[in-house]
Amino acid sequence: MKPRSPTSHAPAKPHLGGGEVRIIGGQWRRTKLAVANKPGLRPTPDRVRETLFNWLGQSLQGWRCVDAFAGTGALGLEAASRGAAHVLLCEQDSQLVAQLAQSVQKLKADKVQIQRADGVACLAQVALASLDVVFLDPPFDSALFETALRAAARAVKVDGFVYLEAPKAWSEQELEAIGFALHRHLKAGAVHAHLLRPLVHTTA
Repeated sequence: MKPRSPTSHAPAKPHLGGGEVRIIGGQWRRTKLAVANKPGLRPTPDRVRETLFNWLGQSLQGWRCVDAFAGTGALGLEAASRGAAHVLLCEQDSQLVAQLAQSVQKLKADKVQIQRADGVACLAQVALASLDVVFLDPPFDSALFETALRAAARAVKVDGFVYLEAPKAWSEQELEAIGFALHRHLKAGAVHAHLLRPLVHTTA
């Protein structure tokens, strides 16, 4: 969940950041967290997050997760709220890292770690096939999508999941070339939400 630059041509309404994001389920259900007042910050909409965690299951008890482009941290903190054993929030922007630290402190989220780093580099440091779910929400005007997907492919377990949020629908052929099968898809406004499974799992 990263900021988009003012020159982005993605078909979305401008958003000036600020306000709050709400955790939907789990132990911190209905808790509101402050969102940094940063131009272009794009938290995953409540409707999309609710659908995603319906897909994944309401309990993520014991799961290991990485929110690779954390932004507000809404995806990773939602996972922690639902019982994830370890959540790594990766974020480059210092202002957003500070806001994430405040949110983690407010929640007393001792299973959540914050790392100031590029999301792709962060995934490259994770042990091979060690994650139950990877959340990918790169800046919509970036060229990071394929690189991030390839980094996630090496980090996720064979029976794990990768969530991809993008400004376009990725075709099954594009995903298969990287090693994924499309499990679920949702379009909400300008957002395309994809839940992916490793091909090695779907063909086993």
